[in-house]
Amino acid sequence: MKYTKLGNTGLDVSRICLGCMGFGDAKRWFHPWVIDEDQSRPVIKKALELGINFFDTANIYSMGTSEEILGRALNDFANRDEIAIATKVHQRMHEGPNGGGLSRKHIMSEIDKSLKRLGTDYVDLYIIHRWDYNTPIEETMEALHDVVKAGKARYIGASAMYAWQFQKALHVAEKNGWTKFVSMQNHLNLIYREEEREMLPLCKEEKIGVTPYSPLASGRLTRDWSETTHRSATDKTQKSKYGPTENTDRLVVDRVAEIAEKHGVPRSHIAIAWLLQKETVTAPIIGATKISHLEDATAALAVKLTTEDVAYLEEPYVPHPVVGALSSK
Repeated sequence: MKYTKLGNTGLDVSRICLGCMGFGDAKRWFHPWVIDEDQSRPVIKKALELGINFFDTANIYSMGTSEEILGRALNDFANRDEIAIATKVHQRMHEGPNGGGLSRKHIMSEIDKSLKRLGTDYVDLYIIHRWDYNTPIEETMEALHDVVKAGKARYIGASAMYAWQFQKALHVAEKNGWTKFVSMQNHLNLIYREEEREMLPLCKEEKIGVTPYSPLASGRLTRDWSETTHRSATDKTQKSKYGPTENTDRLVVDRVAEIAEKHGVPRSHIAIAWLLQKETVTAPIIGATKISHLEDATAALAVKLTTEDVAYLEEPYVPHPVVGALSSK
């Protein structure tokens, strides 16, 4: 395993991050393809054996069940001082007033609940899951600063927003002497590259670590277009993200297959290697639900794409509608 610093911090993280959205309870989550605790634990254990020390979850994943599963497994299998745990806040956790968002009340309530579910005194990275249009960013940033100063989080990060919003948050924190974001978890892969326009240049300028989610485009970059899986057949989010651009995306997927054949590796290696060669990318988030997914992801670290490979993979891309940084007004 290779390790790197998370953005402009001293925190060492593996260049592959295990995303834990797939661990949970299908009855408590709208994704029917998630795996339960008995199936999840071997995957988490294997990740540790492969040298992965970076784990990403969220309070909303299976309504807290993902955090519980991850916390129990890490407490059983890992040295807490060597691993980095990230979780998120924003999404609605209960009906009625104050059930979601980034108010001081919600953040202070949810960090304590996440820590209890994870079975730890602190998280290494506390991430705002989306932008909150109904709460002043000053309130959010001060609350996150207080979470850090209370020792409940070591660093803070953001996810899936517009570059102007991220810049505003960074400015507000700097102006007031509050803790600044050190990472951006955004939607980025070979068939969705809109983040290259403004967000990635901003992250480079501000020395922000980038941890892309959906690096394999929910599996579309790993197989022939005609192949289906249980997830591809049931994942409504995947269909909403990539369904409208299928015709143009096919060209990119075909080229991934060509470059994979050239290097003699699975297609997933090429998709991940493309991300890893980007200067701003710290660690793609791999949503593994099988040990083979982890083995494929870590093996991709050995793949070195040439400048010609990268240009060939990128050439067919056409602009896509923005997905991820969507308004919730």
